[in-house]
Amino acid sequence: MKNNQTLDFERLVMEHKSTIYSVCYMFTETKIEADDLFQEVLISLWQGKDSFRGDSSLRSWVYRVSMNTCISYKRKKRVKTVPLEFSSDSIGPDSSGNRQARMLHDRISRLEPFDRAIVLLWLEDMSYDEIAAIVGISAKAVGVRLVRIKEKLKSL
Repeated sequence: MKNNQTLDFERLVMEHKSTIYSVCYMFTETKIEADDLFQEVLISLWQGKDSFRGDSSLRSWVYRVSMNTCISYKRKKRVKTVPLEFSSDSIGPDSSGNRQARMLHDRISRLEPFDRAIVLLWLEDMSYDEIAAIVGISAKAVGVRLVRIKEKLKSL
């Protein structure tokens, strides 16, 4: 029989699995690697669940743990680029939307991991305050970094 702690953790994973997987996929080259990293994030979440104090939202904490685990993984692997496979059924292989998405991902993958994390959170429609809480900088610094990141993406 499962205890309450296990059930709470399973609920947390079910509620946030797409978030966790999105972060993992952004930092890896293949689906297999993303699956492995997903497991690493789950381990990190399990090990850190008692340290969650509620200073931020649970969603922010999950993002922060996911990002930190992925960034640590990237540092260990020293991988420069992160290709992303798009397999959306709603976008045909020759559609301009698919090409634009690939181009955007290619540009984002050239960013440093910290900037990539900020872009990912921004693309998830998080507020500057939420992004700041996750990455550990002020909301004003998030705004400044996003302006600089956008300029960098335009120049790529």
